[in-house]
Amino acid sequence: MIEQLSLPLHSVRVGNEDAPHRVVFLHGLFGRGKNFTRVATALGPEAQCLLVDLPNHAGSGWTEHFVYEQMADLIAAHLRADFAANGPVDIVGHSMGGKVAMILTLRHPDLVHRLVVIDIAPGSSTGGRGNFTHLLGSLAAIDLAQITRRSDAENALSEQVPDPAVRNFLLQNLKRDDQGYTWEANLAMLRAELAAVMGFPDTGDATFTGPVMWIGGGNSSYVSDEDEPAMRELFPKTVRVTVKGSGHWVHSEKPEETIAALRAFLVSTGR
Repeated sequence: MIEQLSLPLHSVRVGNEDAPHRVVFLHGLFGRGKNFTRVATALGPEAQCLLVDLPNHAGSGWTEHFVYEQMADLIAAHLRADFAANGPVDIVGHSMGGKVAMILTLRHPDLVHRLVVIDIAPGSSTGGRGNFTHLLGSLAAIDLAQITRRSDAENALSEQVPDPAVRNFLLQNLKRDDQGYTWEANLAMLRAELAAVMGFPDTGDATFTGPVMWIGGGNSSYVSDEDEPAMRELFPKTVRVTVKGSGHWVHSEKPEETIAALRAFLVSTGR
């Protein structure tokens, strides 16, 4: 039995309120809803989008433990109360948010019209599929008491995370208050329970028979041919798309290709 939580969630609407399509975006680990702003804006005027900060990230509340089912149920309750009050919506999730999206869809199929999963599979994300152990460890190693400006954090992280795009993505979680710099995301818990983040819960015999698009980055290790049977067992109407030249952050690295794929699947096909 999954304990039900009550938690404040922050979300922002983008686009035309009277648009015929409603699309919810769920970000990945150490991201935030606004990371999808460019993609969501490009879906207008046909779609109004909801950019959600997942629990333990950005403007949403923190949990004591990391449990995918609880996160999915929290998002479902948030949608039922407002954005999906008048009927099912489309769900787009990347990485960790893709796992939340899959579990939400399986647990609350009445809320979902179409599902898009970006560069993640319904299974373990360990075994060389990413370097979040290193990335979160590098963040935790920064002595925030010694940080007086953002550039100090960039310099402290530059050796461990040499890619400036990844470094800037991580450091969007650094915020300043009256006491100095702190992490806006729940770094300590997410790092301690990274095995749960990288895992995938048992979904029993649940399936979703609605339309699903599964997008993978051509240069990413998070999705492989070996994952396809598990994906199709849960989501039999899956269409698989590979974005050539993209790594894990497909919507950031290849925004135009992502927008084109989402438009074709969510907007051009009608309700």
